[in-house]
This record gives sequence, C-alpha cells and structure tokens, in this order.
Amino acid sequence: MNLKAMFFRRLVAVVFVIASCAVVLTSVVSPDALFKVKIPFTEAPAENSISGRVGGDAPVLVVKIDDTSMAHPQIGLEDADLVYIEQVEGGSTRLAAIFSSKIPTRIGPVRSARISDVELLAQYGRVGFAYSGAQSKMLPIIAVANVHDLGAQKNSSTIYTTDLTRTQPYAMVLRADLLLELAKSRDLEFAQSKNMGWSFGKAPQEGVAITSAQVSWPASSYDVYWSKKENRWLLDFRSEPNITESGTRLGASTFVIQLVSITDSIYEDKNGEVTPLSTTVGSGSGYILRNGKSIKATWSRPTAEEGTRWTSMKGEEITFEKGQIWVALTDRQPAFTLAPADAASVTPK
Repeated sequence: MNLKAMFFRRLVAVVFVIASCAVVLTSVVSPDALFKVKIPFTEAPAENSISGRVGGDAPVLVVKIDDTSMAHPQIGLEDADLVYIEQVEGGSTRLAAIFSSKIPTRIGPVRSARISDVELLAQYGRVGFAYSGAQSKMLPIIAVANVHDLGAQKNSSTIYTTDLTRTQPYAMVLRADLLLELAKSRDLEFAQSKNMGWSFGKAPQEGVAITSAQVSWPASSYDVYWSKKENRWLLDFRSEPNITESGTRLGASTFVIQLVSITDSIYEDKNGEVTPLSTTVGSGSGYILRNGKSIKATWSRPTAEEGTRWTSMKGEEITFEKGQIWVALTDRQPAFTLAPADAASVTPK
C-alpha cells in the first residue's frame, strides 16, 4: 500500500471518530446549551422617588396651572410626577404640578400662587417655583419661603410666553427649558426628588372595589374611572374627559383623596373674594385609590418639612402604585360607585 492510500484511510478514520463523538455529545447536551451566550447583567432603570416613574431622582420644578374650563386643554401635565388639586377663590380649583423625572419644554397655562402653596411645597425642600404672579402682600411671603422664586414678575416674556391661540388670563405658557437654563446660569440648586413619606409596592388586600369616584369642591369636580386595561384611573374634569393639548388622556396610577381643613385666609383676590387656606400639616383621613379599589386611610405630616405618610385604619403603611400620582385636597367626602361582584373595571366615557 502506498503512502497516499495510508494517509487517506487514516483521515477517514479520524473524521469518523470526530463525527461519532459529536453524535454522542449532542444526544446528552442540547445544541442550545452548547452555544448559549451569557447575557451580561444589566441594572434596572433608575426610578423617581416621588412617583416611581422611570427617570431617576432629579431637581424638582413646581408649576402653578389654571384649572378652569377656559384653561383646558392644559399643556405638559402628562409628564408631571404628581399633581395637587387645590381649592381657590369662588370654590374653583387650581393645580400645583410637581415635575422631576421628566420636565417638558412647555407647561401651562400658568397662573398665580396661593398661600396654600407655601406650606404644601415645604416638604419637598428648596424647589424651583414657577407661577404667573401673586397678590402684592403675598409676594414677600413667597420671597422668604423655602423655594426658588421664579415667578413671571421676575422673568422675561421669552420664558413666560403668550399662546396667541388662547385668551387671557389663560394664555401664559412656561418655556420650562429656558427657565432651567436661566436657573443654571444663576447657580440655583433645586432640591432633588426624594422619598415623600410613601413607598411603592404590591396592592394591599384590603379595600373596596369601585368603578369610579367623584371628588368635588363648591364650583368644581373631578371624576375618576378605573381602567383595568390601562391599570390607572382615567380623569374627567367637570364631567368631560380630561385631555391635554397633546391628546393624552390624563390619569393617575394612584389617586389620593386627602381630606383637609379649608378655611379663610387673610388674602383676597382682585375681585375681593377671600383666598382659602388648605392645611396639609397635621393629620387627617382620606382614601387611597389604586388597582380598582378604594382604601380608607389616615394621613400624617407632623411638620412642614416632613413628607406625608399614609396608613390603613389598622395602622399599616399603604403603598402606592408606580406612576403619576394625583392628590385631591378637599374637605368634602367623595362619592363612590361600587363595582359589581362580577366586574373589576368600567369603560370610561
């Protein structure tokens, strides 16, 4: 036998052995396991401490927003981490929107500050405070409050713009991006978002299943409808769907009804109507609405600098659902629509 023939036979034998080993190996180990690629560990995205929204903790900007029918559709509210509904003169409402995880370019319509804001915002630290103005005898109060006073009376019309498609006094729109640039140029350090007294977790077992709730003030009302599909409470303002300028239906992952004392303050508006004061320091009762249920609760905020803690009637902490939070500050009991025994959601209007 010549050398070429011997080499060829040996090569065939080697190939046969390799093929046999491969057959045996794949019979006991799956191909997926053989070629599985390890995925490197990735960290979960940072979440904002106020809302649990993705975006991490960041400087806080608070904007006062008009809440009359003429002010709708509002601008930028869908990006707020938390929205407070406050009673103002004549029993109407006005909003204090807390932005941190995301601050949109435009926010509005911007309206004036009220005395309730000073106490309410103290729990957040020295935040940026944007508003259209205030009563003359209230401006010194804001000036010494623990906020960065960024009112329109101190800034240009380039920052506090006029929307020509709207009528005054519902046409002022904040260019938040320009306001933040101005604050940076002045080395103003806004307080960062932080734990505000509540935390996020699984829905409590307790609570009453509801399809909707109505919260009211002397001249205003909000209805909230549970949407199982969207896993949030969809909002109506004065019986109309609450939709922003961008077409977004406003809603809350957690809707808080905080029953507070509302009394007359020493301030009046330009028409002589007395400005109400909503007291948010102390303790009281209310309701936490999340995951299709209403949970009767108590709130506690011992000092202005502390956050607001919510507990059940058993004294246990009530956790919030991650996402946008709305807090209705009212002294009126809400009206609930109980869910049928065989239904957990309602189709909103």
